[in-house]
Amino acid sequence: MAQSIRRAIDLIRRSAEHPLSLTEAADVLGVHKSTALRILQTLEAARFVRRTGAGTYVLGSGVIELSELALGSMDLRQFAAAHLRSLQRETSHTVHLAQLTGDEIIYIDKVDSPAFDAVKLPSRVGRAVSIYASAVGKTILAYLPSAERDRLLSHVVFERFTDTTFADQESLEAELARIREQGWATDNGEHDAYVRCIAAPVRDSRGQVIAAASMTAIEVIASLDTLKQALPLLLETANQISSEWGYTPPPSASADDSGDGDRLLSSPR
Repeated sequence: MAQSIRRAIDLIRRSAEHPLSLTEAADVLGVHKSTALRILQTLEAARFVRRTGAGTYVLGSGVIELSELALGSMDLRQFAAAHLRSLQRETSHTVHLAQLTGDEIIYIDKVDSPAFDAVKLPSRVGRAVSIYASAVGKTILAYLPSAERDRLLSHVVFERFTDTTFADQESLEAELARIREQGWATDNGEHDAYVRCIAAPVRDSRGQVIAAASMTAIEVIASLDTLKQALPLLLETANQISSEWGYTPPPSASADDSGDGDRLLSSPR
């Protein structure tokens, strides 16, 4: 029984990678074609694989449905918690996790820094953050499909909170393009003049950006340049959370690649 399960798993994985012929299935399993066919037919009946018109087998809708059910029962905070707390311990900065919920970007987790006992940051779990004047907001906004980004921004009334706020759509779009190019974002006191922050995207199993992790400090404790020194740790944390959520970087991606939002997160050179 265990061997049969192993063989079925091998075939499902291969069918997810590319169309699988009966001959290849038999070769992969090291069995006769008739044995491979029986396993494939069993998987097809359960919709774990699907037979194409060309006679090959590809991943079936049953696996996709199970994946969606599994993801729907998962809590992003649960997967991110240990990584966020590890980052806070290593850097001593306040760490956030924010997620797009409806038309708002909401803080879903926060790990406070002991350095902020005297001066409290305005962020709170469950509170919305500015979509255009925050590092997490700009990170998530940068990687949205253009139509969805335009829809969200159509509701925004731009306000110049500080001298560094991107207070019009043209300057914001240029900033979002920079974020997509470098793979991370900054907040140089754009909503609250005394706050400095850097953020990185968190991806799901499809490679879509679903959240952003960030490190935050008040200016008297750490400048933006000081925060950037810990950027490799933030990027590593974002990648670890993405991995927990099922994301696998494309094989061709590397830290030195340039391009769009599908590149691997990398620190500044």
